[in-house]
Amino acid sequence: MKLAHWMYAGPAHIGTLRVASSFKNVHAIMHAPLGDDYFNVMRSMLERERNFTPATASIVDRHVLARGSRKRVVDHIIRKDKEEGPDLIILTPTCTSSILQEDLKNFVDRASIISDCNVIFADVDHYQVNEIQAADRTLEQVVRYYLEKSHTLDQFVTDAPSVNIIGILTLGFHNRHDCRELRRLLKDLDIRINQIIPEGGSVEDPKNLPKARFNLIPYREVGLMTAMYLNKEFGMPYVSTTPMGAVDMAECIRQIKKSLETLAAPILSSKRVDYESYIDGQTRFVSQAAWFSRSIDCQNFTGKETVVFGDATHAASITKILAREMGIRVSCTGTYCKHDAEWFKEQIKDFCDEIIITDDHAEVGDIISRVEPSAIFGTQMERHIGKRLEIPCGVISAPAHIQNFSLGYRPFLGYEGTNQIADLVYNSFALGMEDHLLDIFCGHDTKEIMTKSLSTDISPIWDPESRQELGKIPRFVRDKVKRNTEKFARRKGILNVTVEVMHAAKEALS
Repeated sequence: MKLAHWMYAGPAHIGTLRVASSFKNVHAIMHAPLGDDYFNVMRSMLERERNFTPATASIVDRHVLARGSRKRVVDHIIRKDKEEGPDLIILTPTCTSSILQEDLKNFVDRASIISDCNVIFADVDHYQVNEIQAADRTLEQVVRYYLEKSHTLDQFVTDAPSVNIIGILTLGFHNRHDCRELRRLLKDLDIRINQIIPEGGSVEDPKNLPKARFNLIPYREVGLMTAMYLNKEFGMPYVSTTPMGAVDMAECIRQIKKSLETLAAPILSSKRVDYESYIDGQTRFVSQAAWFSRSIDCQNFTGKETVVFGDATHAASITKILAREMGIRVSCTGTYCKHDAEWFKEQIKDFCDEIIITDDHAEVGDIISRVEPSAIFGTQMERHIGKRLEIPCGVISAPAHIQNFSLGYRPFLGYEGTNQIADLVYNSFALGMEDHLLDIFCGHDTKEIMTKSLSTDISPIWDPESRQELGKIPRFVRDKVKRNTEKFARRKGILNVTVEVMHAAKEALS
């Protein structure tokens, strides 16, 4: 197991707990040592929940190690069944408790006989998958369990156009705001929402999923396995194009129309929607992003370099928006979703200069330090890197800080989402007038020049003349000149930076 101070995706049991706590009246039990139950604190803080998170821990301590876990785990399940009266209890080990290699599936089978509620074991390989993969697998497992359990499954499909939205869950990046925007979009298209799972849904809802005409998967990270299962078992088509950005919004709506038209049964609706007219009107008048991308403000960003990093869905979509819709150069795009690398590469191969697939934050930091972009669009980790290098960063993906769980309405999907993204992009760049005003009111020499480097190498020493020369350089490029000069000096093995070294570094870069 690789240890790191920062992780882009948490351990597998966090994904299982996210899905379980998203459903109504579902209780999750962790078989875990003390310290692995931090999910409760994290969810309460980030989601600003007023109620207790329906997740508890069956603690593994020295007594359990000596006597075995069966009695404690079964007793814990029975107690929660009596106290909470849930519809479902999900038992999951953690990475730490998985080392014990106990037969928790056997414990669940024993508890199922005694308890009144349904009990399932999260069938996830905690050694091989991360939080995202575990969430996707757990959601598919819950849906499969209830569909197979329902022997009297109603195969009736709605006459009017209807859809299931799959993949909205707790701790998702702006998921609740995106869900509101998707509701608005589908209402405009006269498509009825059949089910939204798991967030806010009941575990009894999955048996009604086949009644919808198609499934909409807003994010690739969670929901795709469920959609594939429903497609295989019930022939339900699904749309997995993320409606983020004006171009992909139009493509998603056209795919929705195609999914409805390919169904055998006729679509009966009192209101017919002209999809192309709707796309045109929304793009021109509701979304301001298309107009903004042609304005003088956005044209000032032409030629500026950016680095994008995040989960597969958001990183790919933001890259296409920057390059295709706003004309901003993307020097490097990457994702930490290594399991979805092939899809990611296919999506953004024509929109960036370099692709990076890694879950190592230090590698991402080194690339940002090398490229020295005008702005970064990444996770909270890239925001920290940007602060160290004095490069502005817009957060576009989880993992996120509490400030990214905003109280105000800030969707990333839909036509309102295009406006929010345009604002985020514009405000993430250091504007020319901003630098000019700083120069007027703060001056160039009021701050000590700091060394900006993500490397642990010893920086070359600047003599007084070179420091004086460096102080004459405008502030908004001074740090870049300093870093480039020090890089040149390190390559040449120079320990003292003089004015002559500065000129040599400038000629080498030119």
